[in-house]
Amino acid sequence: MVAYCYSLMARIISVVNQKGGVGKTTTAINLGAYLAEAGKFVLIVDLDPQANATSGIGVDHQTLEQGVYEAILGNVRMRDIVQPTAHETLRIAPATPALAGLNVELVSMDRREYKLHDALLEIRHDYDYILIDCPPTLGMITLNGIVAADEILIPVQAEYYALEGLGQLLETVNLVRDRIKPEIEVLGAVLTMYDSRTKLSDDVLQELYKHFPQNIFRSVIPRSVRLAEAPSFGRSIVMFDGSSKGAKAYERLAREVLDTELDRVAAV
Repeated sequence: MVAYCYSLMARIISVVNQKGGVGKTTTAINLGAYLAEAGKFVLIVDLDPQANATSGIGVDHQTLEQGVYEAILGNVRMRDIVQPTAHETLRIAPATPALAGLNVELVSMDRREYKLHDALLEIRHDYDYILIDCPPTLGMITLNGIVAADEILIPVQAEYYALEGLGQLLETVNLVRDRIKPEIEVLGAVLTMYDSRTKLSDDVLQELYKHFPQNIFRSVIPRSVRLAEAPSFGRSIVMFDGSSKGAKAYERLAREVLDTELDRVAAV
């Protein structure tokens, strides 16, 4: 039997990069899965209208009557939309097709940047970690994901254009820090789709060290067929192929994130 351990308040981490195809959803699902395997109670919030985190963890978003869209608008409680997954202590707040219209609707609302933050308030005491899978844009939905978070995790693909736009993202985070939420932190960057056989991957890794001298995870996520296949079966990599290189990489990443939790406690 799993012993549920409710923290005083969840640590909220937004997985953000406005560039598509860098492994945001893969990271949100598999980091969440390994944090759950480590005994943490975890919620993934699917903030991407494509709903890949929802389907990738085994929930059919096409059959759902309500999801994150309705919770952000205040039509339902966030707690009421949460769905179970194959992991006993991992839940998903699912996206539905309606989420695609949220950017437009938020523009005219009061406290428009805080809608997700406010929706999560009632459940922050229910989880140890809340991971927000943001869409590949820097629009109003992603801004809500950043404002709702305590920390930002940035997956960076090991390819030539991977660092393009990274400065813009960091500038956005700094603007949020200056104008809306001073306490928000950059947890760090994690290199994804890494191919040790290519010089290019090493070059991108070195560039990352320049951007994040103190905030780059040592865990590097390899380019992996098994990681790519797992979502089509609605499974995390730990359920799909826990012995694969991709699984071991995300297990190490989860361990690093847990270590930063210990560091934060020690600093208090």
